[in-house]
Amino acid sequence: MKKLISLVLAAALVLALGVTAFADDGATYRTVEEIQDSGKVVIGVFSDKAPFGYVDENGEYQGYDVYFAQRIAEDLGVEVEYVSTDPASRVENVATGKVDIILANFTVTEERAEQVDFALPYMQVMLGVVSPENALITDVDQLDGKDLIVVKGTTAETYFEKNYPDVNLVKYDEYADAYNALLDGRGDAFSTDNTEVLAWALMNPGFEVGIDALGNADTIAPAVQKGNESLLNWLNEEIETLGEEEFFHADYEQTLAPVYGEAADPDALVVEGGVVE
Repeated sequence: MKKLISLVLAAALVLALGVTAFADDGATYRTVEEIQDSGKVVIGVFSDKAPFGYVDENGEYQGYDVYFAQRIAEDLGVEVEYVSTDPASRVENVATGKVDIILANFTVTEERAEQVDFALPYMQVMLGVVSPENALITDVDQLDGKDLIVVKGTTAETYFEKNYPDVNLVKYDEYADAYNALLDGRGDAFSTDNTEVLAWALMNPGFEVGIDALGNADTIAPAVQKGNESLLNWLNEEIETLGEEEFFHADYEQTLAPVYGEAADPDALVVEGGVVE
């Protein structure tokens, strides 16, 4: 009986003090109120993946995801703290509470949805393959027996492991290392989201996206820790509200249009209000 009373009192103390909520696995997450009270939201983004998330020559975070992150902080009424993340650590960073939100060009998959909670999407993509113009890969069957560069923890890695076992995958932890490997000839091609390989090829003469639509159409969405309904609901409402002003088209024009020019159609990539058309 004494033990039961102690547990009840401890639970009451937690509620009275407003201590951060606990997820099912024991990791902590912060509610919207707690984030606002702290004056800071912590968001995981890429630091080496232009034009989606990167650090510029002045040491400032820039890109499509960062533009969105800044608006989230503004509408929460707080400052934003960026945490540089690599593809393989995105789930872990949000699941353990290292970040409040992941905005690192995060593709929605069933497997990931078992570990994190995805908000509404703000972009749609497929896989693409970039390779040297003088040895251009235009069909996936051309990759049999060849070295395809992928980044660990990405949908490209999963897709090729499942569907094309005869392709030799050369894996890297960071996007910068993967692209450098392609530049150095340590692989025949590189695969990741088509939006990314297109942007990279436009900035690197001598390379071309020979396959611009591979696999199923996927969506990109923010993710929060499993069970954090407070922040998830806020994000969904935010995305719906931003859709009314076509915020993500403005984001595209500011961050992606200078790179893509006429090579991409914003209506084919941007998702407004969380509604995929």
